[in-house]
Amino acid sequence: MTSTAASAIKPLGNDTTSLSDMLLPVVRSPILDQEEELFAYELVFYRQGAGTDADTTLVGGVLSGITDGAITRLVRGNRAFMRLPRALLLEQTDILAHTPRLGVIMHPIHVRDAAVLQRLQQLALRNCPLLLDLGSTDPNASEPHGPLEPLLRLARYVRLDAKALDADTLAARCKQLYERGLGVIAGNVDDHVTYGRCKTLPFQAVQGRYLLVPQQIEVPVLTPSRLSLLRLMSALQDNNAGPVELGDIIRDDAVLSYKLLGCVNSAYFSLPRQLKSIQQAAIFFGVARLRNWIYTMSLSGMDDRPPELLRTALIRAHMCEKLAQGMPTGQQEMAFMAGLLSLLDTLLCAPMEFVLSHLPLAPEIRDALVEDRGPFAPLLEQVYAWEAGDLKGSQMQPQDIRKMAGAYYAATQWADQVYSFAEQRPQ
Repeated sequence: MTSTAASAIKPLGNDTTSLSDMLLPVVRSPILDQEEELFAYELVFYRQGAGTDADTTLVGGVLSGITDGAITRLVRGNRAFMRLPRALLLEQTDILAHTPRLGVIMHPIHVRDAAVLQRLQQLALRNCPLLLDLGSTDPNASEPHGPLEPLLRLARYVRLDAKALDADTLAARCKQLYERGLGVIAGNVDDHVTYGRCKTLPFQAVQGRYLLVPQQIEVPVLTPSRLSLLRLMSALQDNNAGPVELGDIIRDDAVLSYKLLGCVNSAYFSLPRQLKSIQQAAIFFGVARLRNWIYTMSLSGMDDRPPELLRTALIRAHMCEKLAQGMPTGQQEMAFMAGLLSLLDTLLCAPMEFVLSHLPLAPEIRDALVEDRGPFAPLLEQVYAWEAGDLKGSQMQPQDIRKMAGAYYAATQWADQVYSFAEQRPQ
């Protein structure tokens, strides 16, 4: 179900809007462990569009988000780290004592601020997770961590900049910190070469854009399961497919049918009556919308790819559809598809053109994904800029940033709900 499919169906518990109403936009950046499972999120708050007193706005937004549980919902109750303004660290740290899975990112400059250092010591005594970000330390310094000893004694985790350090320096510093009993995180891992290097070192987790970048493969080979997925997606593109045909297409896939019906009948969507078949769901929501929903469940069910990658594809789909609300309904549904398939090359480990050659997609979707043109290309560009925090480069106006903030928060909640059903198996 796309968001337009649910436009007349209000999810239960619709009390999660406070964070999306914040002036400051927030993005959750996943940090993955060595098994590519979620270790933690970093919550990145952007100041663009926050007005002249961004720090005050940030303090108010973070406090309200923690108090009403919006931040906890945003990270699904997982561990999360945030950079907090000095004013919040000095005056409002007591609130973190009630949210033990929310941690604070320390900056090396804090070692020279006696008041902040004292507060950080109090947080450490209360078992608040503290992460020391060493990204700003001199990559050429022979003893870079010596002056930071007061912070290292408080830290539970440290983060190194994998992009700024050469291979030998990265390995040496990782080993040194690991042997101190600290959890070491590799940051700015933006390509698969760097990721491969980090995998051989005692890093507890890695963070960076590598997750969204397709691996370079000379001769792409699709596994039988991925070919089966593409065949299903291709069959769904049949323009003559009606409710009965959709039901027939996935009739033999008991797991997919189970997930699909379980999700649409969940309390989250509060349907007026239970839908007992794919045909009923297609009639209720419409063929085009249910087709997008089947796409969603099919991709979400890929258990050989990092879950956060799949969640990102779902978030992109929902955001693109929200941003296309001024377009005709048919184009909104295609915008959803463009967002969902924007990571298809990364999900299937094959070049985008090669993957799309197996799918009879609408030209507008193909143009957006392959040639970066057409009506959906600007939507994808906005979503990419949001993910990367490049709000200045995208030339967004404050009202656009607020709109994106709401769309992003709604998309994360929707994607997490969908993925929770994609993980289920029939009893």
